[in-house]
Amino acid sequence: MLFNSIEFALFLPIVFILYWFAANNSLKVQNSLLLGVSYFFYGWWDWRFLSLIIFSSFIDYFIGVLLIKEDRERSRKLLLITSILVNFGFLGFFKYFNFFIDSFTDAFTFFGHSIESSRLSIILPVGISFYTFQTLSYTIDVYKKKLKPTRDIIAFFAFVSFFPQLVAGPIERATNLLPQFFVKRKFDYTKSVDGLRQMLWGFFKKIVIADNCAVYVNDIFENYTIYPSSLLAIGAVLFAFQIYCDFSGYSDIAIGTARLFGFNLMQNFSFPYFSRDIAEFWRRWHISLSTWFRDYLYIPLGGSRGSVTIKIRNVFIIFIVSGFWHGANLTFIVWGLLHALYFIPLMLLGGNRSNTGSIAKGKYLPTLKEFFQMNITFTITVIAWVFFRADSMTHAIAYLGSLFTAPFYSDLVIELKTIDMKIIFIFIGLLILTEWVQREKQHGLDFKGQDAISKFTRRVFYFILGGSIFIFGNFNKTEFIYFAF
Repeated sequence: MLFNSIEFALFLPIVFILYWFAANNSLKVQNSLLLGVSYFFYGWWDWRFLSLIIFSSFIDYFIGVLLIKEDRERSRKLLLITSILVNFGFLGFFKYFNFFIDSFTDAFTFFGHSIESSRLSIILPVGISFYTFQTLSYTIDVYKKKLKPTRDIIAFFAFVSFFPQLVAGPIERATNLLPQFFVKRKFDYTKSVDGLRQMLWGFFKKIVIADNCAVYVNDIFENYTIYPSSLLAIGAVLFAFQIYCDFSGYSDIAIGTARLFGFNLMQNFSFPYFSRDIAEFWRRWHISLSTWFRDYLYIPLGGSRGSVTIKIRNVFIIFIVSGFWHGANLTFIVWGLLHALYFIPLMLLGGNRSNTGSIAKGKYLPTLKEFFQMNITFTITVIAWVFFRADSMTHAIAYLGSLFTAPFYSDLVIELKTIDMKIIFIFIGLLILTEWVQREKQHGLDFKGQDAISKFTRRVFYFILGGSIFIFGNFNKTEFIYFAF
């Protein structure tokens, strides 16, 4: 079920009423209701894949129970390996089977030997990359004795399938989200209002900016050979805002929805395009995934400890794996590789932790140095996004080649049935201005305790955002980009 659909607009208030009025007196009933509606929410897309998430939940639930009983380290490791193999086995089959078959066939063809291969018509289950990593965090943390395993199977299954963040994150840690299923939840008006504000901001980003950008981006990337370099540059920039507003918009809606039900999810984006270097960008972009890789892969590999060779090796591994997580396409791997190449000089010069605080903290404007740092970081990020968006390596290289060799301007114009590109850039300007003002907050409409902005001004702003959604919103029920991952 899509957040930007009529079905969700009907689903959410019904669940909200049942949750707070019919199930409010019992924690067990609340958790059971959340489990049921989460399975309904996921099954709306394709009920057959419910069996995967149920099986994955069963495996990690029982392994967690067995781990608490087992003291022998060898047996504990065997249980952990079982969980990893089962979860990554499902993920690998559905997401990467055809990629490895095609790569194997291409390798033989390259050396002059033609072989036939059988490809399967495999449908990628929505959210499998997200809930796989979420349930694995539980098993790994139980194994490391950072978390006590639960025997409450309803609470655990609800944790794995919690519908607001089930299909595209944030990838919650068991240490943060699971304990919230054992605490009596009472309706909090302030928390709910803040959740609604964050949802409004998320819908604005998704429906008004991302989905309208997508129309132009799709046309420019498909017809890049006929457009001037200025329009290709605009296409790349529009995609940078499309993917940010699409994914962070989903996260805003997910986090806001969770707050309606008394849950606190982690912040997944922290205004990444205000970053002064690529290390800061990755501390602010898809935080739940980058910290997952940091804690469960980068640090176990040795992190930034050891020789320069080990440090460089670890950086390449973490970014290439991050690229591969996004999909079975060489373009994603090169996207990750580019970010590794951006990051390594910064690390070797000791500057990867130099920008950990908010930019221009307590000031209205950044310094000239910070302004240039932001723009350089944004520019190299946009270049990497071209590989992320392109259909193939050939497409990406040709697009970038045309970007630097095609005529700068031509009289050719894009005639599409969508809002004017100038209006899109006005909304992007509104996005940048709002997030700049709110850059030290949790989200764009986080006005808690902000007395400098009157209630009247806030309400006018909410009205403008809501009106923009209804007047300029793209209501074609476009899926969120990260549903494909």
